[in-house]
Amino acid sequence: MRIAIVGAGSLGTIIGALLTEGGQNVDLIDANEENVKALNENGAQITGFIKKHVKVNALTPEQLEDKYDIVFLLTKQMYNHVALNQLLPHLHTDSVVCTLQNGVPEDNVANIVGKHRTIGGAVGFGATWLRPGVSELTTEWDIVQKFAFDIGELDGKITPRAQKIAEILSLVGHCKVSDNILGIKWAKLLMNATFSGMSAALGCTFGEVLFNERAMYSLAHIADETIKVARALGVKMVPMQGKDFEFLELKDEKDIPNKMDFYKEVWTPHAKLKASMMQDLEKGKKTEIDYINGHVSAKGRLVGMKTPYNDLVVELVKKAEEQKIVPDFSVNIERFDSLKVKR
Repeated sequence: MRIAIVGAGSLGTIIGALLTEGGQNVDLIDANEENVKALNENGAQITGFIKKHVKVNALTPEQLEDKYDIVFLLTKQMYNHVALNQLLPHLHTDSVVCTLQNGVPEDNVANIVGKHRTIGGAVGFGATWLRPGVSELTTEWDIVQKFAFDIGELDGKITPRAQKIAEILSLVGHCKVSDNILGIKWAKLLMNATFSGMSAALGCTFGEVLFNERAMYSLAHIADETIKVARALGVKMVPMQGKDFEFLELKDEKDIPNKMDFYKEVWTPHAKLKASMMQDLEKGKKTEIDYINGHVSAKGRLVGMKTPYNDLVVELVKKAEEQKIVPDFSVNIERFDSLKVKR
């Protein structure tokens, strides 16, 4: 079975290396020629909570020749159109593209490769791309082993192909097949909109958000807005990592302290993580903000719901993109505090 990892960045490098180590026939595909060269010459190096050095095969999109049975899509969403159209000639009728991306990209992916070839997926761990060929695992290894992936067919059926993909991904960490992948994706969207969004908007790690009372006040509102928008769309979030994220919906302002133990239990193991959007800002690159907090804001407008906290995350991250700066925590936390005054 031929497997492609499209997007050999922070997560793609780790997943590709561990699948290769597990005996799978894997190509790591990346548009970054320097990264491809380093992977081929030096192998994939994983640091952080595990340390491994694995010989891998890497290619640029222009070097593709074969057709693939399974594709794990790990590009940032803004590159999907280009990446998937480059991939199309290398898919056969029964190929499967599994979206291991942030946000909710499944409809757009299906529009390009076909709904019959699309399976949704979510990743339950984080990583940081350090340099060509080197990624740091920033989530504790026992968490990866318990909650690495959730995947599922778009129609909710439990199929043999989904079970086969789950078996392959289990070489990295536990993979659950879900009958409500949209509910999983919105739960993961909540995880990204809260800590990834705030990490990028404030220019810091997850832990620096988690252990700051002012930041957590605003983060609690980001979660609340996300849950209420999802419900208005008819989406029921699925528990992830053994936790029901709909618990984070707020009754009122006084309800916020009741949620803090939940946040600390779930996110303390990820405290060292720096959001991929934050990493992009450090490199002066565009982020996926339109597909994370921006998705919540857009869907909120669609259903007539206000999302001021998600809107502010989008505003601050886009400003940092335009100015090619890393946000200043002390300055931007004041902007979030000002929303509290307005409420």
